[in-house]
Amino acid sequence: MGRDVSVRELRNSTTDVIAELEKGESLTLTVNRRPVADIVPHAKDRDPWVPSSELRRIREEAGADAGLLEDLADVRGDEIDEL
Repeated sequence: MGRDVSVRELRNSTTDVIAELEKGESLTLTVNRRPVADIVPHAKDRDPWVPSSELRRIREEAGADAGLLEDLADVRGDEIDEL
């Protein structure tokens, strides 16, 4: 995500923050330096697909259960065997 924007900055410099969004910048809204929301530019037709590299990054940052991939592989194997 882009740079952090505090609630105070958003309130005091709304025009500047909107200008950044219009330029395509993504921002993270913070309250007391704690991220609370992502502010992204509007996209009329957003692509529903996410690159695999992004999914891997999210999985690593989220700290998913270490056995999740093995569980999914087992389920996928079961589904394939039933065909």
